[in-house]
Amino acid sequence: MSRSKALFAGLLAGLIAGIAMTVVMLVLACFGVATPLAIIGDRLSVFIKPGPFLSIMGRVGGYNHLKQLGVGSTMAGQLVVSALGGAVFGLFMRSNPQRRVTATTMSIFVALPIIAIAIVLWPVLGTSYIGLPIASAGAITLIGFALSVLVFERTLVASFHFLTRPKSGTESGEFTPAIGRRALILGGLGVLIAGGGVALLRKLYRAATFSYDGTQYKGRIVQPITPNDLFYCVTKNVVDPRVNVDLWHLELNGLVQNPVTYRFQDLKGFNLVEQETTLMCISNGLDAGLMSNAVWKGIALRDLLDPAGPLADAQRVRLCGVDNYTDTIPIEKALDPTTLLAWAMNGVDLPHRHGYPLRAIVPGYFGEKHVKWLTRIELTGADAKGFYETQGWGPDFITPTRSRIDVPDHDSRFTIHDSPIEMKGIAFGGDRGISRVEISDNDGETWADAKIDYPGTKLTWALWSYDWRPDDADDYTLVVRATDGEGAVQEWEEGRSPFSGVTGFHKIVVHVTV
Repeated sequence: MSRSKALFAGLLAGLIAGIAMTVVMLVLACFGVATPLAIIGDRLSVFIKPGPFLSIMGRVGGYNHLKQLGVGSTMAGQLVVSALGGAVFGLFMRSNPQRRVTATTMSIFVALPIIAIAIVLWPVLGTSYIGLPIASAGAITLIGFALSVLVFERTLVASFHFLTRPKSGTESGEFTPAIGRRALILGGLGVLIAGGGVALLRKLYRAATFSYDGTQYKGRIVQPITPNDLFYCVTKNVVDPRVNVDLWHLELNGLVQNPVTYRFQDLKGFNLVEQETTLMCISNGLDAGLMSNAVWKGIALRDLLDPAGPLADAQRVRLCGVDNYTDTIPIEKALDPTTLLAWAMNGVDLPHRHGYPLRAIVPGYFGEKHVKWLTRIELTGADAKGFYETQGWGPDFITPTRSRIDVPDHDSRFTIHDSPIEMKGIAFGGDRGISRVEISDNDGETWADAKIDYPGTKLTWALWSYDWRPDDADDYTLVVRATDGEGAVQEWEEGRSPFSGVTGFHKIVVHVTV
């Protein structure tokens, strides 16, 4: 067989096999099984520092577009590699296209990729979108990948043999005019398989996080307690877990005397705690709404840690979600009575997007520490790091005092009249509470006290209002600042890393005319 014909047959067979493998992965994803299409992004992203990561995200139009680009690029790359692998296979088979080489193809296209994936993606193999324990999820992920590459190998070999089969009654392995018909038939089959893949992609797209990832809560609609469907949301996932609680359990292990595993009903036997707590994302801008407040119900984390018997060298607690997201907190914070494992939010079960069946609530720390879909609690040494810590966020994860003007909007226009201009907004002091809110209409030269309408608790935000009466028609720079419950005034921390959360003052400009 000529070199060009062997290449053509191999490329086409490899492409069809790649499409078949990709469709198998999409089918597995529909059943909650992790595949390289999704988890390879998790594996690679921890190696991209926050600065370049945010730069790339900005260039492609945001986190959702970045996730779509990542999955799309992985699929496209998988098809390209499949076609190239088919081409190499075609050249290998050139001298005798119909010979049987099952042992070789199984070794190269099945065993070798499984070993490579196990090594490269080992830290993220335990991902499960239906809530399987980490060890079981890792095995299922590998089995699913093994099935995918087996389909690739069988499809590649069958397609190549189909294309290169000699005409009946001849011994020649060279192409005949029948190759055109066979290529057309095989191409049509590939289109049909690809069509099924597109249908699966549409189904997964509808289940994806794109419709709610990045949800912000700000403006006139802000209430003391945020409705669940409006609560801010940030997720690294393309598709969030929908945990089957009958498959789920919570492991507590690591540097403890008594490792233990709990089922969901076991947790209900501990003392129940109901606690109002505000959460804020570490990337929340001064004027942004990645902050919300809810009433959480669950148990104190220390009620699980104390019976486990932490060892003397346990210094941090690693919290792991079923989506393979991890983060760590100091053991002292884990033993604080306000650090919770919550299964209810504002009187109902946790919504899936907010971590059903169990999530961590860690008052005073940024939202990335409040791990969702919790499945493992591991006590570790001092060097343990989580997902975003490994990427380079931090090193300070304690929320600084913040305040925001929700009303009026920036660049609003008013006329001088008898009634005052309404101002309102929020202030948040982490786990220190808020004792005072002040307003300035001259860019911070002088300050006046605002009214705290909803003081909340030391773990929540406060809602404030102020009736502003401008003296003259002019352009005004309005600024807000807060004082936390310990008496510390909000400030701009010049030496704070931008990846530890921004500090400073929210300012808006309004225009007042006659």
